[in-house]
Amino acid sequence: MRVSDFDYNLPEKLIAIYPPQKRGNTKLLVLNRQNGQIADSLYASLGSFLRPGDLLILNDTKVMRSRLHANLPDGRPRELIILEKHTGTLSKVLYRGKLHDGDILTIPPTHANQPAAQVKVISVLGNGVAQISSSLPLENLATQYGTVPLPPYLHRNATASAISRYQTVWAKQNGSAAAPTASLNMTKDLLISLIKKGVQVNYLTLHVGLGTFLPIRTDNVEEHKMHSEWFQIPEDTLAAIKSAKSQHRRVIALGTTVARTLEYYGRTGRSQGEDDIFIYPGFKFTIINGLITNFHAPKSTVLMLAAAFAGWDHLKVAYQHAIRQNYHFLSYGDSMFIC
Repeated sequence: MRVSDFDYNLPEKLIAIYPPQKRGNTKLLVLNRQNGQIADSLYASLGSFLRPGDLLILNDTKVMRSRLHANLPDGRPRELIILEKHTGTLSKVLYRGKLHDGDILTIPPTHANQPAAQVKVISVLGNGVAQISSSLPLENLATQYGTVPLPPYLHRNATASAISRYQTVWAKQNGSAAAPTASLNMTKDLLISLIKKGVQVNYLTLHVGLGTFLPIRTDNVEEHKMHSEWFQIPEDTLAAIKSAKSQHRRVIALGTTVARTLEYYGRTGRSQGEDDIFIYPGFKFTIINGLITNFHAPKSTVLMLAAAFAGWDHLKVAYQHAIRQNYHFLSYGDSMFIC
């Protein structure tokens, strides 16, 4: 299986550069994965496609202020994005610009009376990733010196408004380097209406990192190694899953991070730890019966997960339809419900 098989032409004009003025004021494409039937709708009408008794599971991770601007001793700028949640002083980071083992970087203060911070490059690991040590605990470093890392294709820094809109309305567990973007269109009012309808809502945590957004650098799908991301499924969510499955009620994942976490649990029985599952066509799903997701970039692992669930033949047709109908793609774009 080739990565190039999962390519398509994404018109640049359809990439959503800004979120909608009102959260959730977006379109929804509904795809029946059994027969490929497509329906055009609105995200606000999601309740028309969910049933009483459905179990909807959300990711309650919160995006850290993990983007750091630093300088080498000669003043050359470097950008770092902290990738892992740690209580200590070691972490992996994505970096821009050249780094070498042993480099010392200074992070300038963000306000008066704040001292500069320092990090040391322990090892350059390849693929734009390095291991660093910090003069402060990583969470403190991020909170005091960092900002929220918007997707790089947006080509802008995060403003206060952007930081707010790049979080889910229920974000709770600090630790992600990127948002679980399928959840950005969900509003409190819509969640309340779903619960009133009889949809059960539960949460899990997966901290988004390399496993979600590192690009695939080989054309052989089986050669791609997914990086692990920390997750936890609470006891009440585990009980809800077992109850839903025993009663033949649907389990709906809001986002590919939730889908991967649930299917990792389905395969291993583990409810906490490091999730490195790579889902692509041929994968046998055992937990989820529905997936609410974004329109994903060509040749990405998240596109392959959606293709595995919907069937690539069905998904290709749905994407072609979405392009013809001017749906918006990627993090701030429209949504798809695959059921």
